[in-house]
Amino acid sequence: MKIAYPIQPKQAVAHLNADSWVLINRRHIRKILAEFAHEGIILPQLLRTHADGGSYQLAVPSKPEVIYYFDASILALNHWSIDPDSIVKKQSGQTVPLDSLAFVVEFNKEMGIEQEMLPVYMEEISSTLSGSTYTYFQGKKSADELVGATYQEIEGNMTGHPRFAANNGRVGFDAADYQYYAPEAASPFPLLWLAGHKSGGEFTGIADLDYDQVMQQELGPELLAQFSEKIKAKGLVPEDYYYFPVHPWQWFNKLANIFSPAIATGHLLCLGYSTDHYLPQQSIRTFYNVSNPTRFYAKTALSILNMGYVRGLSPFFMRTNPGINQWIYELTLDDPYLQDVGFCILREVASVSYSHSYFEQALSVDSPYKKMLACLWRESPASVLREGQQLMTMAALLHVDDKGKALLPALIQASGLSIDEWLQAYFNCYLSPLLHCFYKWDMVFMPHGENLILVLENHIPVRAIMKDIGEEVSLLNSSLDVPEVAERLKVSVREENKTLPIFTQVFDSIFRFVAAILVEQAGYPEQAFWKNVAACIQAYQQAHPEFKAAYETDDFFVDSFHSDALNRMQLRNNRQLRDRKDPYNGRTNVGVLINPIAQFKNNK
Repeated sequence: MKIAYPIQPKQAVAHLNADSWVLINRRHIRKILAEFAHEGIILPQLLRTHADGGSYQLAVPSKPEVIYYFDASILALNHWSIDPDSIVKKQSGQTVPLDSLAFVVEFNKEMGIEQEMLPVYMEEISSTLSGSTYTYFQGKKSADELVGATYQEIEGNMTGHPRFAANNGRVGFDAADYQYYAPEAASPFPLLWLAGHKSGGEFTGIADLDYDQVMQQELGPELLAQFSEKIKAKGLVPEDYYYFPVHPWQWFNKLANIFSPAIATGHLLCLGYSTDHYLPQQSIRTFYNVSNPTRFYAKTALSILNMGYVRGLSPFFMRTNPGINQWIYELTLDDPYLQDVGFCILREVASVSYSHSYFEQALSVDSPYKKMLACLWRESPASVLREGQQLMTMAALLHVDDKGKALLPALIQASGLSIDEWLQAYFNCYLSPLLHCFYKWDMVFMPHGENLILVLENHIPVRAIMKDIGEEVSLLNSSLDVPEVAERLKVSVREENKTLPIFTQVFDSIFRFVAAILVEQAGYPEQAFWKNVAACIQAYQQAHPEFKAAYETDDFFVDSFHSDALNRMQLRNNRQLRDRKDPYNGRTNVGVLINPIAQFKNNK
């Protein structure tokens, strides 16, 4: 099968019209103002207070004649709830258009970004704006329509991470690539399959899953036989090779050139396209099989720059991921509490990695060039779904449609529950298991919106499914006896920072936005939201007195905390957001945040 881009040059930019561009820049400026103020990158000045908050101004330090004005209310955790229609930019007293790239130019010194990185960051902002304009131009489902949508329909309607200003950079994609491969734009497409000689490749699977089983499931006997015949036709032996999928973009833009020595010598062969079709997930390099949903997810290396990382796959991690996943899976499966609340993980069950021998020999340091050719297979969430249940990425709880209507209030209304009742169900299946893993095993995940899938019944959360286990789980200062394959999960952190992952990923990156949506669009008191969060933590602690000592040393009711400053981290290093060897020591933080649940510490 040959893929040809079905667009003409003018079609690549058809979405870029003046009216849409003005609207998207206004929405994006709102986000920049809110998140940069949250992180202390900018310091808006209060002009006057009013019933709904206050009126603010932000002058450009290098150009004091340029001033931004807007109305906002400041909620808990220094969350700036800004009225987008109130934002006005004036230059020498005259109103001028809102322009996100102009904002980056004006405030790049305050942002602290190095000059060498600034053009790349500006490219990421341009791409984010273009992508947002594309989705607006194409039109997406309304919040009311998404309430009853399928998992993949919801996935394709999401708009990216709520905190990052440059959240859809995808540097490396051209305009046609975007329309073919971006999750919000793509139609189902096949993956490309390669064969890598076993002398340079490695397969790893969980104990009860071998290579042949993976191939039989993922390819089926007919396609598997076709691929084997192609290898035999070259005078080679199929049993000497591992088969694995790659992203088509990766083949044409990276592998065909960089791996040309292996291709020329017959060590790396192109077998052709899959018969199954896939849709990319929000993570862009993970693919959901829409032809056979119970087959595995496929996750492939994709050497584009997106939101703080070049999205390769480490062969070292691929070798250990299945073993780590199986160990954590068995921990959670054998834990009565986690089983009671329905918490489970999607195992990364198998992987193939293929090394570039020259880069491996030449480079003693970590590099994207050593992470270009690997894949892993992950269980499908469809395999754990029961009749009458609906899957939904947790990112959907923060989604706002093109008309400005949030999905969450519509979802709660459809459930028939009160907001309090719905939140209690949500916290029970999301927050409680995270607390349990933390207190029992010193284990933390990266439980942000894209990494977690909610299972709903009648639009009510009943269980949470965690994914991205192998690369985004840590054991903090843990004395837990772990298998050798999981030793790399152990991370040493300062004791006062052990709670930082939950404060950053849950409180600051999820709950802050959920609370704001309910305040803004449902008239729900912010105080009530955080009281429900506190009640969930207290209920867990009262039910588990065996961890009482840890409740004092690792206290989620402290007066304040320092959350990671994600935009600052991206501005400091847009190719490696975190140091994987030292991810949680809080060197780049937003400053002091008053803990909104501290006031409820002594509540019974």
